[in-house]
Amino acid sequence: MKQNKFLVIAGTLSFIASLLHIACIFGGPDWYRFFGAGEHMAQLAEQGSIYPTFVTLIISAILAIWGMYALSGARVILKLPLLKTALVLITGVYLVRGIAGLTIPFLTTSQAIHHNSIEFWIVSSTVCGIYGLFYLLGTLEYLRQRKQ
Repeated sequence: MKQNKFLVIAGTLSFIASLLHIACIFGGPDWYRFFGAGEHMAQLAEQGSIYPTFVTLIISAILAIWGMYALSGARVILKLPLLKTALVLITGVYLVRGIAGLTIPFLTTSQAIHHNSIEFWIVSSTVCGIYGLFYLLGTLEYLRQRKQ
C-alpha cells in the first residue's frame, strides 16, 4: 500500500508545532507572548519559574507523539498501538479546538477565554482547524486502506 500523504503532512505539522513550543522555552517571555501563551505565562517565565517550561514541554511531547501517530498511520514508521483510536481522537481534538476557538470567544465574556486576544483565537484556531483537516483526510484514507 502507498503512503498516506495527508497523514505525512499532518505529522509534519504536528512536529513543527512541537518544535515551536520548544523554541518558546529558549526564546523566553517574548516568545510566549508572541505565540499567545498569555501574559501570565510570560511573566512566570520572566520570573524564572519552571512552570512555563514544564507545561510547554508536556504540550511539545504530546504534539510529537501525535506526529508519530500520523506517520505510523501513513506507513512511514512502524504501526503504533491503538493507531485507529489515536488518529480519530487526535483528529477530534484538533477539529474541536479549531471550531471552538472560532466560536466561543465570540459567545462569552469569560476572562479565562479573553485573557488572549481575538487575533490569537482566530489564528491559533485556524491553524488547529487546518491541522485537523489534514488528520481527518488522512484518517479517512487510512480507514479506507484498512478495508481493502
